[in-house]
Amino acid sequence: MEEKNLELSEKSKIALDIKAVIGAVVGIVTIAGVWFTLTAEIAQLQLDVVRMQDAVELNEEFRIKWPRGEMGALPDDAKQDLKIEYLKKDVQYLKEVVKELEIENAKLRGK
Repeated sequence: MEEKNLELSEKSKIALDIKAVIGAVVGIVTIAGVWFTLTAEIAQLQLDVVRMQDAVELNEEFRIKWPRGEMGALPDDAKQDLKIEYLKKDVQYLKEVVKELEIENAKLRGK
């Protein structure tokens, strides 16, 4: 068998059939499509992670500051607090009335 010397130069030629060229182009386009799809999905997932981290930080801030009253109060809380204050006054008044009635009852029994 004879050995052929293969020399590569600027004038070297390659013979390919059209099926191989089309197959190579389709393969390259497919790989590029997959690459761009994966890149876009990774970017979207990174954005989602950043959003979730922000949500977690806000939740942590809320969880700590809300019970301390550092973030204000709801209007319903203000109404409830006002009702509680009125009830405290009513209870105090009723305690005084009951005490006076007990004193009067003790006086009547003592007679």
